[in-house]
Amino acid sequence: MNRITAIVLAVLAAGIVATTGSAGSAARSGALHVTKECSHYDGTVGSFCTITSSNINAIRPGMRAVYLGALAGGMLDADLVLSSEHGSAATGHVVLDLTAAHGHVTFTGGTGTFAGFEADAVVSLDAHGVWHWDGTYSFTPPGHEG
Repeated sequence: MNRITAIVLAVLAAGIVATTGSAGSAARSGALHVTKECSHYDGTVGSFCTITSSNINAIRPGMRAVYLGALAGGMLDADLVLSSEHGSAATGHVVLDLTAAHGHVTFTGGTGTFAGFEADAVVSLDAHGVWHWDGTYSFTPPGHEG
């Protein structure tokens, strides 16, 4: 009886491992909620904001959103890179009207943990001076494109 129990437990354990492995390679998507502070943003190319919170694991507090275009006439229409210290980066584009404190950001891919990352979010500023990205995101692993 102990041998049968051991076999059943081994099969169950293998099934759990197989299910866990396949879930990690499946597409994921959902709501995106990110906050950032922009004390280091001065409107010039290369200035950045720092992520303060996020509801997804890939975007962590302390990461930087680096803007690759300059502010012109209160408008920012520029590419940006969301980067981590471990070589992973998401690439995107932002259009922001600073006078209205409102805009739109999209991400269309990246490297490392951001491979297959896409996001579409509204950019807004709250009464406390905290910037928000609120929208949707998805991760589609390489080789699993629809």
